[in-house]
Amino acid sequence: MLTAASVDGRRRGRAGAPLNLTLVTERTLVKNLPTLPDGETTVSGWVETVRDQKKVQFVVLRDESGAVQLVHPRLAAPVDAEGQPTGEVVVDEVAEIISGLAQGTFLTVHGSLKKDERVKLGGLEIKISAITVAAAANPENPIAADSGIDKRMDWRFLDLRTPRNNLTFRVQTTFEHAMRTYWIDNDFIELHTPKLMASASESKAELFKVDYFDGFAYLAQSPQFFKQMAQSAGFGKIFEVGPAFRADPSFTSRHATEFTSVDAEISWIDSHEDVATMHENVLVAAFTAVKEKHGEEIKALFDVEVTIPATPFPRIPLAEAKRIVASRGHVIERADDDLDPEGERQISAYALETYGHEFVFITDYAASIRPFYHMRHADDKSLTNSYDLLFNGVEISTGAQREHRVDVLTEQAREKGLDPEELDFYLDFFRYGVPPHGGFGMGLSRVLMLMLHQANLREVTYLFRGPTRLTP
Repeated sequence: MLTAASVDGRRRGRAGAPLNLTLVTERTLVKNLPTLPDGETTVSGWVETVRDQKKVQFVVLRDESGAVQLVHPRLAAPVDAEGQPTGEVVVDEVAEIISGLAQGTFLTVHGSLKKDERVKLGGLEIKISAITVAAAANPENPIAADSGIDKRMDWRFLDLRTPRNNLTFRVQTTFEHAMRTYWIDNDFIELHTPKLMASASESKAELFKVDYFDGFAYLAQSPQFFKQMAQSAGFGKIFEVGPAFRADPSFTSRHATEFTSVDAEISWIDSHEDVATMHENVLVAAFTAVKEKHGEEIKALFDVEVTIPATPFPRIPLAEAKRIVASRGHVIERADDDLDPEGERQISAYALETYGHEFVFITDYAASIRPFYHMRHADDKSLTNSYDLLFNGVEISTGAQREHRVDVLTEQAREKGLDPEELDFYLDFFRYGVPPHGGFGMGLSRVLMLMLHQANLREVTYLFRGPTRLTP
């Protein structure tokens, strides 16, 4: 909404002087204001706070890059030589607009920029000469600083206006860009695989089944099959950053039913060690970029020092990891051969104490808890050429060498209770030749959660999806 004050430069103020209210439309980001000379400027953003005082008004305006203080001295009514009101009517339209501003209102302000070290917010302020209200906000904000996480998720678009949340997604952008840069510089091909599938890629228990014309389809749990198809196609090295879906009715702080999966697959490997080496190099590139670009802001807003991990990351075989966990006094009570969450925390603490490292590869997982397409050890079929990568006590990724021999792959599928006929399209990839290959899948939000030392995946997910949340 354009106010009269913002568009009519002919309005008269005190003593009949014209108000210079011509609005400059070229917008300056708040972060760029310190680089400008004092003088006329225009900023746009939303109202964070208003201090509506008798003689002067202050507004803190925030945009996607930062916050700036706006100031407006109220116009005083004219007085005669003896200090008595003259009776002349003075309408301070800018003051009236500011008095009616609610937190969250989006507006554009034109005014005079002045550097002033006394101003706590950035050492500068803008004296308002004109305001354009783009969209007024309701005066009652539905969330507050102490609102619970579910309430904040209900109003996520408001929750995201905070500097911490803004930084979270700038960090995510930098992290993804750095990974892509690494892969592209190393001749990887980026793929976008389908998310509607005719059969399961892993476990049928975690599939979302959806209507599909006269039949049905499944939402992809991972791009696993299609990553491997690219190896048969002769692509050599590929990556994808895209959505994945798991029908897992879990309410933990680290699970979601829809998440962003980071995947890579490479040909002509000798073992899962080749995958792990590529994996750690990608992470080093991404953490380096985040620290260089956002390290100081992360320290200021999260009180977290981003550490660039040294290579190689520690490697501990699963059997040894279990012995270490037991020696630290934790009993793993699981029906399968895997570590439990406390076991992951304990072995990560050990890695930090022993190697000074926030990451640790747990290798040589039991075949009983691995998918049918993981290659088994040549000398021990009960073990796989695979790993889990733990970061600050939580598993963020699984990687492995894949089984590329079609007869072995078919038999391993049968051992897992899968019908090879339902996997026929997948097995075709191997019937026409495929090189030895392997790769990993990694949860993007988990990495961000642990990097920023957040307690819940929801804090670092743009719009979280879980068993009881499909909105907003």
